[in-house]
Amino acid sequence: MLQCLVLAGGSGTRMRPATDKIPKSLLPVAGKPFVEWQLSLLARAGIERVVFSAGYLGDLLEDHVGDGGRWALEVRYVHEGDRLLGTAGAIRLAFDTGVLDEEFFVLYGDSYLPIDYVWVAEVFRSSRAPALMTVFHNADVGDRSNVVFDGRRVECYDKSTEVRPERMLHIDYGLSVFDRELIAREVPAGRRTDLAPVLTRLARSGLLAGLEVFTPFYEVGSPSGLSALETLLTASG
Repeated sequence: MLQCLVLAGGSGTRMRPATDKIPKSLLPVAGKPFVEWQLSLLARAGIERVVFSAGYLGDLLEDHVGDGGRWALEVRYVHEGDRLLGTAGAIRLAFDTGVLDEEFFVLYGDSYLPIDYVWVAEVFRSSRAPALMTVFHNADVGDRSNVVFDGRRVECYDKSTEVRPERMLHIDYGLSVFDRELIAREVPAGRRTDLAPVLTRLARSGLLAGLEVFTPFYEVGSPSGLSALETLLTASG
C-alpha cells in the first residue's frame, strides 16, 4: 500500500478563533480531534505509513499523534517552520528530507475522504502516468468545477480562469498520487510553490491521470464543512 503524505501546514484562517491556539488537525469533531478520525480512516483503508507536513502549530500536532502506534501506523513529520512553502513546496521539502517513498498519496490535512484507497493506487499504477488526481462530478454545485475529465485523463485543471470550457464539470476531490521523481523535476527546492499550477501544467502535457470517485468529500477547513462532517460521523457512530 502506498505511503500517504498529509499536508497539514496551513494556519486555518477561515476557522479563527478556533484555530488561534491549535492547528486545524486538532479541531474537535464529534467528540475528538479531527486528526484521530483522519488517521483511523487511513488505517482502515490499509495505509501503514503516514508523513505529516506540519507548519502552523505543528509541534502540537506531533505531540498529540506521536509515532502513530495508536492506529497501527508509522507516522513521521517534516516541519516547515515559520516560513511556509506552499502545498507543492511542502512536498518538495519532504522529498529533500528523504522521507518519501517512490510513489505516495497526497492528502490535505483538513480532508476526510471515505473512498477505496487501494483502488486509487491500482488505477494510478495501471495508468503509467507520473501523477493522478481523483475527481468528483459536481457541475458547479457546492463549489466551482475546475476539471475537464475524459474518463481516463485530466485534460484541463484550472482554478483561476473566468472563461472555462463547457466540459468543465468535475472538481479536484483532494486525493492525489505522485511519482517521487516527478516532484524533483517539477517543483523547485526551497521556494514557495503551490500545487495547483504544477497540476495545471501536468494536465496540459497529458501527464495527469484521473479517477472519478462518487462519495462526497468532507473537510474541516470551513465552519459548514466541519458541521457536515460532524453530522456524518455522529450518524455513523
